[in-house]
Order: sequence, then structure tokens, then C-alpha cells
Amino acid sequence: MIKASLRRVSTPLISLSLLFLLAACDEKVDIEIIDSAASQFTLESNRELAETLDIENQVDFDNAKRGLIASAPVNRLNNPRGTEIWNAAAYDFVKGEAPDTVNPSLWRQAKLNSIRGLFEVEKGLYQLRGFDLANMSLIKSDNGWIIVDPLTTLETSRVAMDFAEQHLGPINITGVIFTHSHIDHFGGILALLNAEQVTDNNIPVIAPIGFVHEAVSENIIAGPAMLRRGSYMYGDPLSISATGHVDTGLGKQVIFGSTSILQPTVLIDQPQQSLAVDGVEIEFFNMPGSEAPSELTFYLPQWKAFCGAEVVSHVMHNVLTLRGAKVRDALLWSDYIGHIADFIEPKAETAVLFNSHHWPTWGHDDIVSQLHQQQDMYKFTHDQTVRLANIGLTPKEIAEQLKLPKSLAGNFHLRGYYGTLSHNSKAVYQYYFGWYNGNPATLNPLPPVESAVRYVEFMGGAEELLEKAEEYQKKGDYRWVAEVLNHLVFAEPDNNDARVMLAEAYRQMAYQAEAGPWRDIYLSAAHDLQGGAKIVRYDAAASKAFLQQVPLEQFMKALSVRLDGEKAEGEALSINIAFTNGQGEVNHNFVMTVRNSVMHYRRGPGEQTADATLTLSKALFVDILVGEAGLTDFIGSDELAVDGSVLKLVKFFSLLGEPNDAFNIVLP
Repeated sequence: MIKASLRRVSTPLISLSLLFLLAACDEKVDIEIIDSAASQFTLESNRELAETLDIENQVDFDNAKRGLIASAPVNRLNNPRGTEIWNAAAYDFVKGEAPDTVNPSLWRQAKLNSIRGLFEVEKGLYQLRGFDLANMSLIKSDNGWIIVDPLTTLETSRVAMDFAEQHLGPINITGVIFTHSHIDHFGGILALLNAEQVTDNNIPVIAPIGFVHEAVSENIIAGPAMLRRGSYMYGDPLSISATGHVDTGLGKQVIFGSTSILQPTVLIDQPQQSLAVDGVEIEFFNMPGSEAPSELTFYLPQWKAFCGAEVVSHVMHNVLTLRGAKVRDALLWSDYIGHIADFIEPKAETAVLFNSHHWPTWGHDDIVSQLHQQQDMYKFTHDQTVRLANIGLTPKEIAEQLKLPKSLAGNFHLRGYYGTLSHNSKAVYQYYFGWYNGNPATLNPLPPVESAVRYVEFMGGAEELLEKAEEYQKKGDYRWVAEVLNHLVFAEPDNNDARVMLAEAYRQMAYQAEAGPWRDIYLSAAHDLQGGAKIVRYDAAASKAFLQQVPLEQFMKALSVRLDGEKAEGEALSINIAFTNGQGEVNHNFVMTVRNSVMHYRRGPGEQTADATLTLSKALFVDILVGEAGLTDFIGSDELAVDGSVLKLVKFFSLLGEPNDAFNIVLP
């Protein structure tokens, strides 16, 4: 009884983060997916889009191949459990003309992101691209190398570095730069360098202010929901194929393996800050609240090179990521890019702009042009959304009306391969006005299933609704078909005809989508409607090095949002959770109280009148979270103790609701 109840603590905490914050996992389940050909309407839509763009333009391809020292090997990597996490050969089909089932503009981006290897950006400045979602950059210093953004996982980081050493010789790390707080830019660090080596060799680990807090806290409270939504956004259940996942827009795919983090030794906390790292002069620019809540960019005078981190990309980025997050400030983002342009423009000798994703841009004029266009794109999105909102348009109306001006729309680095103008404009609206669009009909609508039943009734019942939907399906009006059949599927989830037709509408919308995430979301929806297995892909043990750096307060927050308000009705409890330093001395204590169906926590001395006290080390706590230790195995030992009422402690944990990171999305 005690074991079952207490071990439930591990469930919320090992699923605290989204796809990017915890590592990989369960094997994909092979199921029979009903693929379909592109309809005539999809073919026409894709043809019309292609005619508006210079699809055959080779400038980006020339830049993506420029400086190639060696093409990357066809890596096939497994996580510690033996599950395959990366197979570069799976993308061999991405070549030649776009297939009918892929938007030709997205296909072009997918081909560019398939150019993999070690590249010389400038003499002494290199990039490893295509080993992971992001790039790792290498800067030659007096006595070794400065590493920038060591990828997502230990597995990919080690393979990439081994490949670099084959061509550049032994790489002695003399500095590390984490450009921002997203795990694809730091998670592989312990494959290259550990804390002891940092201390013993006085190696600077440089990051923007707030890096650790943002890296370990983003998505922790809302982890299970973001994990599930992220599985749609990144196409976890999909095959890698012309009818499945082809690209994220930022890179080939999110890779799930072992993750880690290092504490920075140098924080960039000023708007502009100069440092010398092993003989290399670096001008840093702190840009918090841009693409990430903690982010920096930097200039290398020796190479006349600017690193834009992820503030600048060869895509329109997300103002609000579809997996869910706090909305970003598009105006601030635009201003930051303007600051970069203002810094670079007077420096006529500036040679190259390189970033945390994609390929560099060379040449002063081309760099300035790219920066101005990216700056204008985010500001256009911001200003025009607010303008239209101020004359009464709602988010859906704004998204439908808003189009980039022709002077911006034809530039591939502004295309919606990752973010889109549609959902970015809605994010700007949300930033200022929230979820309510001002129409009282949207203020307190019925929940989905209840309204769906009534919609179906109003439309003449399931059979008539299906007949009408089929008419619109034959016209290629897939958005409308999806809207009405969503009601029918929620009203009658076992209606197979409705599910089949809705899945087909989503597939055609996916084949037309220019955005990699939109394509994956639509295809993941079709996968679920067809009864495909839900994929929950993380392995807590692979994230142990990362979890050890999570502040204890974050775990307490996670416990608080797990309290089941109905179960806790009328309960009043007080529990101490005391953490020792490994030598039996308590150095952190949290008093957890339950009252009025609310859980509060505070760090401070143990409450003498608490109902119970659970004492353990943080190291053991993390071991329990990742499944490497059993809680009851340690009761009565020097490493863990339970004082006071065991029944009250059991009661406390019994009030925690079970998380569900495999909940339905396209089904009720």
C-alpha cells in the first residue's frame, strides 16, 4: 500500500517536460496506415503555390553546400535501451522533384536541410550540420576550440564531435557557448565536457542570464499536455516518407536520446558585453524574450562573423509554438533583429551571418538584406495584427486576411516552414487580448462533445451530415469538411465513415501544407483517427543528468498542479519533504500544505506540527524519479526516513491525480 501510493510521485515528475526537455524512449509501433494519393485539388493548390515562387533558385543550395569539408556519414543511433533514435538514411527519398503528396516549397526546404556534414564557414570557424535538429559550431582559439551549442543529445553530440576530429584533429575544448535555453542547443554537452573538467581546466561556460532557470523550468508545470501536443507537432507516430514526415522546417527531426546540462560559469547580463575566450575576442548581445526567454547572439571580429543564434533563421519562426508555450513578443523580436542590423550595417567588412539552424549567409549586403527582411516580417505581423484588431477583426478573420507584402513573401527565408503568418498573427492577438475575441457567443460556449451532439442534430443527423460533407470533399473544400466532421466524430466517435472521411481531409490538408509542423499535425490526426498507436517517447533514465539540475522548487510546483481538487475537498494536511546533502544533514525543506482543495508549498524549516516528514537526498529523489530506485526499498535506511503518520503521508500522495500524456486530441 505504501509503496504503490508513494511511488506515484515519480509519475508526474518524469513526464515534466515536453519532447525537447526529456529524452527518448518507447519504440514506435508499426501499424498499417491508410495512405492516399494527392487529390486533384491538392495538385492544383501545390502547383499554384510553386508558380508564385522561384523554386529552382539555387542560391540557398550553393550556400548550404559552401565550405563542405566532408559529408556526414549515414548515422544510425540508438539510445541506451537500444531503441533507434536517428537514421539518416530514412531521408534518402528527399531528392529530385517534389512528390504529389508534399508541398513543393516544403520539399525544397527539406532538401536543403538534408545537406549534412562538416563545413568551413571561414578559416578557423566551422559548423556541424545535419547531425541533429540544430547546428554545432566550432571556433578555433589559441589553445583549442570554443564549442557553440552542443546539440540535443549525448549520442548525437558525440558522433558529431568524433566526425569533426576525423577531419580537424583532436579538439581540446577551451570554451563553451550556450546561445539559448532550448535543449537542442545544450543537451549533448556532457558527451564532450563535464563539470569537473570545467573546474580543473578553468574552462568558461558562457550563457545568457536566466539560462538554467529557463532551461529547466519551461514546460515543467504543463509538461504532460505539451508532450502530447508536441507529439503531433513533430509527427512522432508518422513514418518518414513522402506520405508522412519529411522535415520540421528547422531541420530533419527532433531526436530523442540522453540529455544533460552544465551550469554556466559566465553569464551575459548586459545588452552588449565583450569577452576574450582563449585569445578570441567576442562581442555578446543579450536578447532575452526573443525566440527563447533566455538568448544571446555574438560577433567575432577576427572572422567578421555574426552568430544570430535562433533570433534569425532561414524560416519564419514561431511567435507561439504549436506544442504550447508562453507567447513571444513579436515586436521585441523585431527590435532585436534591428539592433543586429544596426550593428552590422556600418561594418562594411562583415563577411558572414551564421545561426543555430540552417546554413550561413555570406556577403555584407546580403546579410543586411536578410536581417532587414526578417525584422520587417515580424514587425509586419505585429503591426498589421494589432491594426486589424483595433478595427474589430477577430483572430480567425485576421489570419484569413493577412498576407505578407510581395516584397517579403517571395523570399524563402521568410516562408512559413516552421511558424506561419496564420498562427503567428493569432499569437500576436493573444499577446494583447487573450483568448476571448469579444463576441459573447464565444464567452461561455458549450464543451466540445455537448455542442457536437447538437450540431449533428441541427445538421439533420449523422447520415445527412456525411452526405453533405462528401459533397464538399468532392469540391476539395477540406477545411470545411474538417470543421463539420470534427463535430460528428466528437458526437459519434465510433462512426467509422466519419473518421475515414475526416482522416482523408486531414491528409489532403497535410499534402498542401508548407509548414512542416502543420503537415505533421494533420497527418498525426489522420493517424489517430485510423486507430494508430499513441506514441509517448521519453526515457526518464536518459534524462537523469538533466533532472539533477532541476531546482527543487520546480518539482514542488509540479506536485501542486497535480492535486485533484475533488479528491482534496475537505482535506487538511501538512507534510514536510526534507532533502539531505548526502551526509544525512537536511539542507532544504519544503512544507507542503493542503487546504481548500489547494496545495501550497514553501521552502523553510520543517513544520513541527506536520502530519508527516519524508526525508531523503536529492540524488535518491532523482533516482526514484527515473526508476533506478524504489522508494520503499529505502524506508528505514540512512538514505530515506518517514516520520510521523504514514497514513497521512499516503493520504497526501493519494490526492495527486494521474497525469495523461496520451490523451485524445481528435477524438473525445
